[in-house]
Amino acid sequence: MTIGPRGDVAHLGHAELLTPVPEESLAFFTGLLGMTVVAETRDAWYLRGHGDYERYSLKLAASSRSGLGHMALRASSPVALERRVAWLKSAGADGSWAEPEAGKGPAFEYRDPDGHPCRIYYETEKYVAPAGSRPAMKSNHQRYLGRGANVRRLEHVNLMAADVRGCREFWETGFGLRTYEIIRRADGGEDGAWLSSTIQGHEVIYVRDYTGGRGRLHHLAFWVDSREEVLRTADIMSDAFVPIEAGPSRHIPIQGFYLYTREPGGNRIEVCSGGYLWFDPDENPVVWTAEEYAAKPGWGARLPETFRTYGTPPLDA
Repeated sequence: MTIGPRGDVAHLGHAELLTPVPEESLAFFTGLLGMTVVAETRDAWYLRGHGDYERYSLKLAASSRSGLGHMALRASSPVALERRVAWLKSAGADGSWAEPEAGKGPAFEYRDPDGHPCRIYYETEKYVAPAGSRPAMKSNHQRYLGRGANVRRLEHVNLMAADVRGCREFWETGFGLRTYEIIRRADGGEDGAWLSSTIQGHEVIYVRDYTGGRGRLHHLAFWVDSREEVLRTADIMSDAFVPIEAGPSRHIPIQGFYLYTREPGGNRIEVCSGGYLWFDPDENPVVWTAEEYAAKPGWGARLPETFRTYGTPPLDA
């Protein structure tokens, strides 16, 4: 398999999340996660973590169902954007250009092999804190607000797929993303793959959809600065009577510290910290057999059965 040119994708830019209860979902992200609304329309809000350099990293949109509206990657230059769009067209991927939105774009819209909606863009509006909200440290983008979990940024998007290997190879070949860890079965099929355009251990994750669904979201993950803040988030969720699905605990792949809940619209949300950075430019991915992964090396409670089956939109939607 040919690996695409590295460097054309700068990083994961943002995600659009669909919710059937938009006002309740907005209260979750602002009050409990501590995000800030920077723009809004009649049926959507654009939110940021306090460490985002772009204007926003989450678009929250009213919808009749839950799930992923789209996932967006930022290209590293206008020429890099042209190259990736040319590759998509040469690979036969249907796509079209979307108009700029809340300071980002234009963006090229397309779908991954499992049907998840994706975008790639370059032009972006850098966030400038308004007067009275500027941080003391000029290298920070926003004043630390001390509200809720105080998430810093969108950390990764986890997608469910029928063919994990096919999706992984799509991003490797077409976009130059690196794969850091894989769960591989004896028959050669894959149950999980962790990919990134940076030295961060993951930006895009695929896990096997055991239910037969397509194009579903497993979760969005938001970063906090320490494991202690993940634990504090558990207290925040508990006092808000938000059920904790899993954690706090430590993952096997990437070794991140995690907590999983579901926002009012039904979408699974992770608050995370820790994990490793991968500096070696030519190291091969870490490959776990299904049996090795099931043995759960390390520590922490096992993930619940819902972690293998639940995604959004629900299958009955």
